[in-house]
Amino acid sequence: MSERKDIERRGGTGIVLEPARAETAPPGRFQVLLLNDDFTPMDFVVHVLQAFFAMNQEKATQVMLQIHTRGRAVAGVYSREVAESKVNQVNEFSRRNHHPLLSIMEPLQ
Repeated sequence: MSERKDIERRGGTGIVLEPARAETAPPGRFQVLLLNDDFTPMDFVVHVLQAFFAMNQEKATQVMLQIHTRGRAVAGVYSREVAESKVNQVNEFSRRNHHPLLSIMEPLQ
């Protein structure tokens, strides 16, 4: 029996389709920001940047000065889960050390 008649006998059309490829968007990126306040010591902010964002002394000092002069600065850009974790860690660490330093996250634009 020919291949075509065999396919028709089984109810098929004989058309082979390629599997559709799902188009997935890359995961969203979020920036973690530290906000300025009038009470947190600058050396504490530098310590937070070094401890939680793996910055060296020079980079942490630059970012701390940007927070101080502009009111906020980006500490890092991460996936949603990592950004949420960083924000929670920084805010909890600040509270435990009796400082009002606040960290937030925003979608990267």
